Amino acid sequence: MEKQKELLELEYETLRQEILLNAKKQLLELQTLQKLKGLEQKRVKQAKQVYDQIQRLFDAEQIGILELNKAKVAWLQEQFELDQVNTRIRNTLLELQKLNGGNRIEAEQVQLFENPELASMQSLWEEKLSADAEIQQLKARENLAQQQIKLEKNKILPDLSIGYNHQGVNSSNYSGFLGGLSIPLWNSKNKVKAAEANLEYTQANTGAETAELYTRFQENYQQYQLLKRKYQEYQKTFQDLNSEELLFKAYELGEFSFLDYYREVEFYRQAYNNMLEMEKELLQLKATLLKHQL
Repeated sequence: MEKQKELLELEYETLRQEILLNAKKQLLELQTLQKLKGLEQKRVKQAKQVYDQIQRLFDAEQIGILELNKAKVAWLQEQFELDQVNTRIRNTLLELQKLNGGNRIEAEQVQLFENPELASMQSLWEEKLSADAEIQQLKARENLAQQQIKLEKNKILPDLSIGYNHQGVNSSNYSGFLGGLSIPLWNSKNKVKAAEANLEYTQANTGAETAELYTRFQENYQQYQLLKRKYQEYQKTFQDLNSEELLFKAYELGEFSFLDYYREVEFYRQAYNNMLEMEKELLQLKATLLKHQL
């Protein structure tokens, strides 16, 4: 049946959109990890420079072993952070490879940039109503249930038969018109009632599921707007903060002790990592809201 075929196609389209959404989120994860990797490589280099400088001061007997050990631990910690990022990149690439039918994807091939802006909630919901495969499935099930009622009603219509008959018995010929009326069993009427009840249930289920989808959509949209405001505040604040490079130069000029430098730079790095994570979550949430466009 045509309606059944349409429903199967929408079920396939829903599954396709889910897979593409998962792939999009993995790509955004990889984009964030690539940014973080570049930062960690710089941080390892800076930590090594600090350690080398403190080693020279220790050799000149200007500082003690405790400060030298702290500098070495800080350097080792940054190396560990870089190793962790590389591991996460490899794992993400493996996930993408599975989603890509087993075909390998190189990290260097991924260049995904997203604008955080989004259409208004009402216009975006109207767009989803007409394009989201999951919502279209609900409508398709209603259409299929309505078609089933028509089919069952057609089965209870009387079957009228008419024809002309000719027979020869013992050298005598008999001929004439014949007709008949076939009346369906009462069970057919019960099937119509069952089909009508199924339509009522399907319509009620469509309303309930659509309302649930809309509630989830509203929550995601409001969370997106909140996260976007926080992310933009972070961006603006970081424009006024001293960068890691400036902190490192201040340390080299002797304006900071090692412990003061380390505390300042760790605070800055953690805050910047948080901003990158927030950016990823923001774009992944946007991808969820725009799943129907995939």
